[in-house]
Amino acid sequence: MMKTKIALSIALLFSGMACSGFTQASVLEKTKVAFSGYVKADAMFSNYSDGTLASGSIGRDFYIPGLTPVGGTEEDSQYDSHIRQTRFRFTTNTDLDNGEKITGVLEFDFHATPGGNERISNSFEPRIRHAFIRYDKFLIGQTWSTFQDVRTLPESVDFIGVTDGTIFDRQVMVRYIDGGLELAIENPETTVTPFGGGSRIVTDDNSVPDLVARYTFKGDWGHVAVAGLLRQLAYINGNEIDTTETSYGVSLTAKFNFGKDDLRIMANIGTGLGRYLGLNTANGAVLNANNELEAIDSTGFTIAYRHFWSEQWRSNFMYSAFSADNDIALTGTSVTKETFSARANIMYSPSKELTFGAEYAYAQREIESGADGDMSRIQFSAKYAF
Repeated sequence: MMKTKIALSIALLFSGMACSGFTQASVLEKTKVAFSGYVKADAMFSNYSDGTLASGSIGRDFYIPGLTPVGGTEEDSQYDSHIRQTRFRFTTNTDLDNGEKITGVLEFDFHATPGGNERISNSFEPRIRHAFIRYDKFLIGQTWSTFQDVRTLPESVDFIGVTDGTIFDRQVMVRYIDGGLELAIENPETTVTPFGGGSRIVTDDNSVPDLVARYTFKGDWGHVAVAGLLRQLAYINGNEIDTTETSYGVSLTAKFNFGKDDLRIMANIGTGLGRYLGLNTANGAVLNANNELEAIDSTGFTIAYRHFWSEQWRSNFMYSAFSADNDIALTGTSVTKETFSARANIMYSPSKELTFGAEYAYAQREIESGADGDMSRIQFSAKYAF
């Protein structure tokens, strides 16, 4: 009986939401629940000059700089289509007895998850993107790293777009927010290149959290933000390896408004940035012959300009680059030296809820041996946001 009542209550709740024309409803006397998100379908033709990406590779769903094939043989173009960027988000707002408010967020999508196949079902599993609470001046839970400026991400048909030079990371944290100031302790993780090269080692041996500070200057003209990262790189493997290293980085980001148009810039530099930059194109550190960590320096840069042709039509022009300063005596010559990508798109929105997009992207990757390869991709999308 209780399960029936709960099911009936949920059915009536969503029925009421649908009939009222908006997705917000009072579940409790002092709590409101909102449901939002979007449905997005993507289709793309990809061509690689020096190899290919195998079926099931995440690089066939969206651009990952470190996966562009090098040193292989050119094959025919690949066609892929999916709905994995589709997402849904629940937000609650509660008036507390002490006069304060608390907000909770839970968001899912279907990228980078197992399950499903292109033979029959395509039934991919959902994954948690964001799960956090916001109370007073504190945010606690999982969301974008404080080191990342989401507001400077351009509008791309691809999942990220300017991936090469972009700080991109979600993780658990405690963040303090006071005006333009943000201070956070965030979940640590270390990625390591073995001595002489080889498969990435993900250690999970850190003893202290990552420390991040950001300050944002805002105005009608846009915003400028500067962020700093200080963290520990650690690798402990029994009695053979027990080593730590200090990592730090600086990120300068900006968005400038020119009427409806805007210019977005990101510049990131540091030692041991690793997983924070370019979707972990380079690792945070490499092991030397004494089984000690040595941090790897890396830099990233992006620039994007958005132009409105009319109320319904707009385009984005983007360029992004990544560079790693590898000591090849330690890393070997198969690690990525540099990558870059450029893309341009056309977006059409007959209404604010519906957008159709087409985008051309060109990307190139070079490894320390001198071998390189490039990717050309044409991508189309349809997106309904609610």
